[in-house]
Amino acid sequence: MIFHKYANPNRFLKLATTIQPWAAGATGLFFVTGLYFALLASPGDYQQGETVRIMYVHVPAAWMAMFCYTAMAMAAAVGLIWKHPVADLAARSTAPIGACFTFLALFTGSLWGKPMWGTWWVWDARLTSVLILFFLYLGYMALANAFDDPARGSKAAAILALVGAVNVPVIKFSVDWWNTLHQPASVVKIGGPAIHSSMLVPLILMALAFKAYYIWVLLIRIRGEINAGKIRALRLRQVHGGPPPIAARPSQGVN
Repeated sequence: MIFHKYANPNRFLKLATTIQPWAAGATGLFFVTGLYFALLASPGDYQQGETVRIMYVHVPAAWMAMFCYTAMAMAAAVGLIWKHPVADLAARSTAPIGACFTFLALFTGSLWGKPMWGTWWVWDARLTSVLILFFLYLGYMALANAFDDPARGSKAAAILALVGAVNVPVIKFSVDWWNTLHQPASVVKIGGPAIHSSMLVPLILMALAFKAYYIWVLLIRIRGEINAGKIRALRLRQVHGGPPPIAARPSQGVN
């Protein structure tokens, strides 16, 4: 199975070497075209004026905040259940990327909220649940690095990631379940998008740019984790003797 095939870090590195340049190229292409449409080719909103352009960063960042957490929780589950070393590294590598997207969503949302709502922050369901998501990312990273044994840290962090995954649908449906200042979904909804194509195009392009950026940086971070694991394995071999494992962590060797 391909799932087990890429549990071998060396095989994964070969795949990453192939994908990484394409992800970098897609990131640059989508960012350039997305920013062109967002800043120059799209009109201002009849109510929000030029402030609407903040949404072309805010909305894709919010989408990525949820996407990254979902990916992190799934990778953590695979690492926890099947002891898949690369899946565990993928979860660890996704956490700081997702935290940055979540912070960007909160920051740009505040920039937009001040002129539109008259305040930087309100404790409505959507904002509060996204803030909780940010703290879940921070908690995951803290737990993953809180133990001398990396395996124990990964297990504790994976459990937190799986428990915290319940917050993702809360964020998604909070505008439908509670009375909030946020508008209901206007892009992903039954019956098709409810916004004009002049605004939909830059949103989609920026979302693709963020997604390609995530893949690019994720591969870079996983490569760094694997190389760091090999260095730790060599150091352990110098201390204890014996052949070093090729896996990312000495405690989870994969031949």
